[in-house]
Amino acid sequence: MTHVVTESCIKCKYTDCVDVCPVDCFKEGPNMLIIDPDECIDCAVCIPECPVNAIYADVDLPQDQLRFVEINAEMSKTCPTLSERKEHLPDADDWKDVKDKFQHLER
Repeated sequence: MTHVVTESCIKCKYTDCVDVCPVDCFKEGPNMLIIDPDECIDCAVCIPECPVNAIYADVDLPQDQLRFVEINAEMSKTCPTLSERKEHLPDADDWKDVKDKFQHLER
């Protein structure tokens, strides 16, 4: 089992989760974070740290977020590792409560 970053992270990229990850499994995409499924140890410490509730265990994913299993796996191969907290995107607070952001995903 692994954890997955979902649609809520798009256009936000809060990095609170990165600070608590013991294995540096987070990758930085252009406008969202990604979890590398090969690095994630399923500790779940990142879940409560996410201010937009974007992280789920893969077995707990809402039905409409299932495509993010593949997206995380695919993007983790090309996105750089993020091992320390950094500033969120400048307009993240404007986007944090927006639903249906998939069309804004940058790969």
